[in-house]
Amino acid sequence: MSEFNPDKLSVTYLPPASIFNPIDHRKYTLTHSDSTGELFLSIGCQYELENINLNMRDEVLGEWRREQGQYTLCGTVYISNGEFDEKLSNVRFMVFKKELPLALSAIVNGDKGFYMYYPWLLDAPIYIYFDSIFPEFNQILYFGTPRQYIMK
Repeated sequence: MSEFNPDKLSVTYLPPASIFNPIDHRKYTLTHSDSTGELFLSIGCQYELENINLNMRDEVLGEWRREQGQYTLCGTVYISNGEFDEKLSNVRFMVFKKELPLALSAIVNGDKGFYMYYPWLLDAPIYIYFDSIFPEFNQILYFGTPRQYIMK
């Protein structure tokens, strides 16, 4: 797994989102450059869909949701809707599982100021949905809490 380097992260807030609002449905779009290793995080009230490479589909999307009074950071990674065969979908699944700690470090540290206003969210659960037509890859996995990813 690659080590998170904050110098390789660019963060953009999409108004009206800011460092302290909203909480509900705060959305993250994380993309990257394969050639430079740079990470690009957009934080807003909607996903920054124009940054998504529709051929690669290697972005990580995240959103804060409140259900029954508890906040959860829910993420989605795209595995396959049939355009990738089962073998390539397995490779994509394994790569995402391996690289998600790096992606979550980028999302959490890119929005570090947010946790100054809402420190209880550091202990909220993180669940990532692996979106695939193949049942063995179509699953939701627990990835800990933001506290595990934040840099001091």
